[in-house]
Amino acid sequence: MSTYVYAITARSHPALPEGLDGVGNPPQPVRVLEEGELAAVVSDAPEDLRPKRRELLAHQNVLAETGSTGCVLPLRFGSVAPDDSKVTAVLAERANHYEERLKALDGKVEYNLKASHVEEAVLHHVLADSPELRALVQAGRQAGGRSHERQLQLGEMIAAAVQAQEAQDATAVQEALAPYAAATSLGPGSGGWLVNVSFLVERDSAAGFLEKVEELRAAVPHLEMSVNGPLPPYSFVEPGPARPAGTDGTDG
Repeated sequence: MSTYVYAITARSHPALPEGLDGVGNPPQPVRVLEEGELAAVVSDAPEDLRPKRRELLAHQNVLAETGSTGCVLPLRFGSVAPDDSKVTAVLAERANHYEERLKALDGKVEYNLKASHVEEAVLHHVLADSPELRALVQAGRQAGGRSHERQLQLGEMIAAAVQAQEAQDATAVQEALAPYAAATSLGPGSGGWLVNVSFLVERDSAAGFLEKVEELRAAVPHLEMSVNGPLPPYSFVEPGPARPAGTDGTDG
């Protein structure tokens, strides 16, 4: 039977809670495979595995339980190997890389921050910050409107100002929070976010990081920010050497 892999950790990692279940219907019991100084947290892989909410939550729960007592290298949902022996073979072949990553990430967690503009608030902000734009808007009001061409020109100027503000705010957020993190990792720019960045934070310093986020919220009211964490350090598990054939999705 195929083997589902949740995470890689040190062999010395504290034992998992008794009765911990993972993905599958019925849920498959979670177990540990050991190889040298490393271990893999695994279960049997269901044949009909799909990224449904129940399965995603099961995957996250195993990572949360495992990561609560020590450092783990989390794998993405759907990481499946042909069997247990392939998992231990990968642990042996990539031992140096995994051991280095475990050492580098020990005691750290990930916080992901996404930010977007509050549309009306950022329009007020760019107008307040640009005498030229304010004068053009006011002139149009006093004249009782403007030609279609002039309206387009003004709209383009405002859009350019908002775009410049997006770049400025994205840089400002990252620069403000970077001193509170050991590392940062930019996420995909899709989804309408002007900032999508993950911060690797010392677990003992997380309160200071979150306090700084709240300061930013108060200081930049035209930004809407959401923070997700603490998370396993997904964004900081570097790929390492090429994956041996047959370990689908094991990108630790």
